[in-house]
Amino acid sequence: MKASKATIGRAVDQPAAAVRFYLFHGPDESQSRALAARLAEALDASKFIMPAGAIKSDPASLVDEAGAMSLFGGRRVVWIEPATKDIEDGVVALLEGPPGESPVVGIAGALPKTSALLKLAEASPLAIAYASYAPEGQEAERMVIDLGRRFGLEISNPIAARLANSAGNDQAVVVQELEKMALYLGASPEAPKVLDHGAIDEVGAANAEGDFQLLADLAMSGSLDELADELARFPAGGSEAIPVIRSLQRRLLMLAPLRARVERGERVDGVLTSLGRSLFFKDKAKVQRMLSKWSAEDLATVADRAGKLERSLMLTAAPDREALGEELLAIARKARSL
Repeated sequence: MKASKATIGRAVDQPAAAVRFYLFHGPDESQSRALAARLAEALDASKFIMPAGAIKSDPASLVDEAGAMSLFGGRRVVWIEPATKDIEDGVVALLEGPPGESPVVGIAGALPKTSALLKLAEASPLAIAYASYAPEGQEAERMVIDLGRRFGLEISNPIAARLANSAGNDQAVVVQELEKMALYLGASPEAPKVLDHGAIDEVGAANAEGDFQLLADLAMSGSLDELADELARFPAGGSEAIPVIRSLQRRLLMLAPLRARVERGERVDGVLTSLGRSLFFKDKAKVQRMLSKWSAEDLATVADRAGKLERSLMLTAAPDREALGEELLAIARKARSL
């Protein structure tokens, strides 16, 4: 069945025993992962990763894993990422077979309406499909405020707008930041505390070692010299490559719908003004430059390349700093040519 914004929270926080397959798709993959993580938390389950290729070669293996007991006791969530058409036959077998021990979660990017996998999930009462899109404006503020309550944080609209903007409206990053803020303030649902600008200034992501968003923004702005200097200071082990890529993806998710409005005839300054407090004032000038430079088609190309790089780095033992640097410099050179 197809879930909505109004129903997806309850579906993952109070999962129905009958649901065997959850398909989280859409352009905001970080939100999809966050929903899957909430499901696992609600079930008190561990994550069992299963590659799509294994299911393609043996569709029955998905049914076997969903029906298997954990070696260490407790529940499991069978996690497939990326969930591609390779798993379609396995999902059919899962939905048509007997009930299993573990639900299966598929994390997919944007899927066309013609996707057989999407049609399977939306048509079956034993499955849930939900499309994740990055929230904007007041919706992003409400997302931060609602998440803050889970950690005992009382958050005003201006504070919520600042946090949403600094996280690129990425729900997974917002959760990480709120956990950190709650720990710093000693907040909990039983003893709530007010989150203010001072706490964010002290422990917010902007003060973390290595400004991941800075690297992404320098690339998108075409600032080759500054980017090269920052890359030279990047940790030699390259362990921060994935966070940098995700910062780039968050910026792209923010820019894409805005650029679409520009290409429909709206003025760049008008689009930015409509964002109100959701756009941090220090970011306005650079976002304006990016919107003026990058076409919707070029943004889609960068997003596709970033996704492929992330997947390739996640499959290696240690993320490759050189591969990240090459991609960021390529993006910067492209920006300079626009």
